[in-house]
Amino acid sequence: MPIYEYICDDCKVHFEKIVINKQQEIACPKCFSKRATIQLSVFATSGSNSGSSTSSGGFSGGGGGCCGGGCGCH
Repeated sequence: MPIYEYICDDCKVHFEKIVINKQQEIACPKCFSKRATIQLSVFATSGSNSGSSTSSGGFSGGGGGCCGGGCGCH
């Protein structure tokens, strides 16, 4: 089930909604208006890095961050 981001056309609050089907009515959680505009979402993915090892600061084995291989704590 996709999660869509909206902005209310009346009170301008941003909100997210899980959409089960396209006929589902969307209402603002603040003012309950049914006038909302869908926003372009930015999402992140995880997976293996197909680039070189220098993308993690020159250290091997990591996606960066603490205990991710790039912080030097281990």
